[in-house]
Amino acid sequence: MPDVHYARAGGVAIAYQVVGEGPQTLVYVPPVTNLYSLWELPRAASFLRRLSEEARVVVFNPRGTGLSDRPHNMTLESRVDDLNAVLDAIEQERATIFGGDVSANVCALFAASFPERCDRLVLFVPHARALRSDSYDYGATEDEAMEGIREWRTSWGDREQLESFARALFHPEITEEEGFLDWFVKERRLAASPAAAVEFARMAAATDITAVLGSIRVSTLVLHRQSDRDTARYVAARIPHATIVELGGEGVWLYAEDVADAVLSFLRGEAVPSVPDSVLATVLFTDLVGSTQRAAELGDRDWRDVLERHHAQVRSELGRYRGTEVDSAGDGFFCRFDGPARAIACARRIVEGANELGIEVRAGIHTGECELVGEKIAGIAVVTGSRISSFAASGEVLVSSTVKDLVAGSGFSFVDRGEHDLKGVPGTWRLFAVA
Repeated sequence: MPDVHYARAGGVAIAYQVVGEGPQTLVYVPPVTNLYSLWELPRAASFLRRLSEEARVVVFNPRGTGLSDRPHNMTLESRVDDLNAVLDAIEQERATIFGGDVSANVCALFAASFPERCDRLVLFVPHARALRSDSYDYGATEDEAMEGIREWRTSWGDREQLESFARALFHPEITEEEGFLDWFVKERRLAASPAAAVEFARMAAATDITAVLGSIRVSTLVLHRQSDRDTARYVAARIPHATIVELGGEGVWLYAEDVADAVLSFLRGEAVPSVPDSVLATVLFTDLVGSTQRAAELGDRDWRDVLERHHAQVRSELGRYRGTEVDSAGDGFFCRFDGPARAIACARRIVEGANELGIEVRAGIHTGECELVGEKIAGIAVVTGSRISSFAASGEVLVSSTVKDLVAGSGFSFVDRGEHDLKGVPGTWRLFAVA
């Protein structure tokens, strides 16, 4: 069994292992598991060793699972941070990123947000979202998902519950193998506590990465079995130039020879290195409300002092939340973030800081594909963020539905502000205020 090392992602310890010395690096992001118990299953150990014959394989426990720290408020964004931290720890600038089932969403978000660090992307049985909707005919209803979460809250870790869960997930060929169910029960108990499992299920149920898929510009392979044909095709159809391969059999079993063969065949192919000209980014626009009236009340000198203090506060918060000031004009800011949860947290602090200065700020946030123009970003996503900010009330942080769907698990709550037409932006947009 490979030794365990720890990377640090903002103070959170992330357990990882490295096996093999191939010319390429493959980072595998498993779903809920434990690094030790993963190697105790012959099928899984054989799968990882097979990959390591041709690649340097890195496997890790995302936060909240296995041997890694288990902080509260797990999000896709924080798990993307884990991936970046592991790459930094192994001193690897770029790698092929491979995720299965629920972890596929993390990998997809990483590839869209950090194309400069992603050589290739492999997604096994990906699901853009967990819940059924008017435009998505697959998945569970909201009532079914809530019932499942309630069941996990009361029975996660019980042998009967976990064995039933395994039989629902995997083909009988797997579950009837001698010792498999015993291993599965142990593995899941070591992978997540009941509270962590419920938090993870809530995040998965509330997440929707549909809007992210079109921003993926790296070579992508989508693998699935017959039972997940529709959801995999839904994902692959929205990723530009993705290759989709249907494997034999049923269920979502990943640790199999056909999966390893497909991944290695993809790695042997020629990757098309490119300098990305677009990236998935979160934009934040802030604007002072009633600034003209407030300036008249204070006078030029005092108003200039207030503005300087406000600008200093904004830039301080940007530093705290890893935001970048793209532009500022008059009393407003245009900022960029690599994650929507950090943008929301920063916007709230900016609003609070403005209140302490006796002024009021409104803010708008959107996540979308942005064109890289030198050190700046442009495109329809930027226009969308600007238009959203114009609908925000005084002291309000207003976000698009894309942002809301990507920060599931963050602890933020939202108030539906209805649908709006944004000037110069196609379609109708549902907006939400951060409560």
